[in-house]
Amino acid sequence: MVPRPFIIVLAACSVALAASACAQTPAAARAVSIPPLPKPLADPKLDRVRTALQAAETGPIDAAQFSDLAQHPLYGWIEYASLRRDIDNLSPAVAQAFLSRNQGKAVADAFRETWITAAARRQDWSSVLAAWSPSIKSTALRCNELDARQALGRADAQWTRDAQAIWRTGKSLPDACDAPMTALAAQGGLTPELRWERIELAAAEWQPGVMRAAARGLPADQATLANDYAAFLDTPHERALNWPKTERSREIASQGLAKYGKTSPAGAEAILPKYADALGLSEAQRGRMLYQIALWTVASYEPESARRLNAVPASAYDERLHEWRVREALSRSDWPAALAGIQKMGAKQRSDSRWMYFEARLNEIAGRKPEAERLFRDAANKPDFHGFLAADRLDLPYALCPWLPETTSAAQQAIARDPAMVRAMGLFQLDRIGWAVREWDDALSRFNDEQRRIAVEVAQGNGWFDRAVFSLGKNPDESRLYGLRFPLHHEATIRREAAKNNLDPAWVAAEIRAESIFYPRARSSANAMGLMQILPGTGSGVASRIGLSWGGAESLYDPDTNIILGTAYLGQLMDKYGGQPYQVIAGYNAGPAPLARWQSQRPGMEPPFWIETISYKETREYVARVLAFSVLYDWRLNGDALRLSNRLIGRTDGARTRFTCPTPAAAPPAAPATQSSSRSQR
Repeated sequence: MVPRPFIIVLAACSVALAASACAQTPAAARAVSIPPLPKPLADPKLDRVRTALQAAETGPIDAAQFSDLAQHPLYGWIEYASLRRDIDNLSPAVAQAFLSRNQGKAVADAFRETWITAAARRQDWSSVLAAWSPSIKSTALRCNELDARQALGRADAQWTRDAQAIWRTGKSLPDACDAPMTALAAQGGLTPELRWERIELAAAEWQPGVMRAAARGLPADQATLANDYAAFLDTPHERALNWPKTERSREIASQGLAKYGKTSPAGAEAILPKYADALGLSEAQRGRMLYQIALWTVASYEPESARRLNAVPASAYDERLHEWRVREALSRSDWPAALAGIQKMGAKQRSDSRWMYFEARLNEIAGRKPEAERLFRDAANKPDFHGFLAADRLDLPYALCPWLPETTSAAQQAIARDPAMVRAMGLFQLDRIGWAVREWDDALSRFNDEQRRIAVEVAQGNGWFDRAVFSLGKNPDESRLYGLRFPLHHEATIRREAAKNNLDPAWVAAEIRAESIFYPRARSSANAMGLMQILPGTGSGVASRIGLSWGGAESLYDPDTNIILGTAYLGQLMDKYGGQPYQVIAGYNAGPAPLARWQSQRPGMEPPFWIETISYKETREYVARVLAFSVLYDWRLNGDALRLSNRLIGRTDGARTRFTCPTPAAAPPAAPATQSSSRSQR
């Protein structure tokens, strides 16, 4: 695409003014000017630190060899790497000395967790207690500390209360908790009431194994019943028809049938009446089962979806099921039913831009134009996917109230030189991300809102772009920090490769933002690698097709290579799927088989309806997110944006629009910016 020149005025959208004055329309055009990021602090010894860390992790380290690093900010992490390698042979004196030297630092907390685990493994209980910190949240480590107190004769009343607090969960406990829970039971601290409490919690978590474990100390008759309860969670059985007619029996039966409804909606529906009648299940308990039966029917758009949704009592509906009721009707193009479903939502959910847009569109289809226009206008005040779509229906400019604060160099330098920030940035440069995050969290725990924002600027100046996603948002104004929340790197390569493959560069930038947040060494659990999260097999195939020498999987970590291959792959998908970006984005996320199924199920459906009826939650949200990000990257690259309704269908030469900031009464919240790591399909 060839961007049309234009300009956007942003000065009125300062931190002191979230709205009002930004509605003026500029006359000319250019890309948005973002305040410069601070340059990283130079560290000429970083390569030496890298070498020292590698040496520390592979064998005994010669301190004399690295004596020049003794005063380096990262020397504590070099020591940590060395101590961790030989943790099982470490003397308590050395361990405690390291903790004392690094007291209050993130490296001490990291070592403390490793050391306590090792000390507990060899039953060095004095070392466990000497290293203990009340700030530790790990359940396994808390159980190690209970073990230590018990072994050293400190199992007092407080010990009992602490152990009982850990017991009160419906989920499985770590193996480290076996010994203290056994000791708790031996001293009479696990009463039948506590065992039943955990059994009920486990039933609510659908954990029959935990139910059986909790039942082991019950009197024989109670244990028999508890185990029968657990068996029902595994597979519903008719013995439950003769259970005691108690609230506990009713709750556990409803949980078991709800669990069964997830795996076999038809089977659960068939047997529900006899259990409901025999045990006298309440509306809430029946609703719990009917909810799961409906949810796992509609999530695949099975033929019984509408009937099963209608069978769920209104009291059992939540936002999730309300959404599925609307999607199910949309999937059948039953516009009146879809509109009725939206109108049954609560006021808060119904005021979300997504449902305002669909309510407006459905009213428009029904010929109720005044109501449709009112809803479109309200939705258009939101700078997100559906807000942009709503603006397109009325030919309105897009709502955006950016905050582009100017930070003094002195303020940036003060944060950049904070000791924890220095360590965090150094560790990031060394690709020690887990350690870097520990130092980052430690620094931010002491920063106020302004310092936290500046810390994000410092991180981005060092190329650590995802800190804006994970660290901004506590203050509502931070949602308008679009320059930080939507970083732009490798712009020349993005523009060049987008043009080469006839793609919109804003879309390419949006894909990178959604996939890796511009971290070139990102790697997923499925082995997708680099900026655009390309599988090695895909990268090899694309390289062969475009005549690029394939440098192996590691080459995907090179930003230029990754962008070259990623944009070529997007171009191939555009050719394959008829130039429809919204379908290409769905296929990029979910793969070709699910995409083919969705295409065959709803051919010719209006794109926003098609996207909303994608059955995979992750993909449904991913498509909307990438398209919304594309608009915001168009703003960053060019200052105005291709209208989303054109972008959806691949019309890069279509109408463009400017951005304005609505009046205070209608000032929008932020556009979506979270990087989802969930792989949930529903």
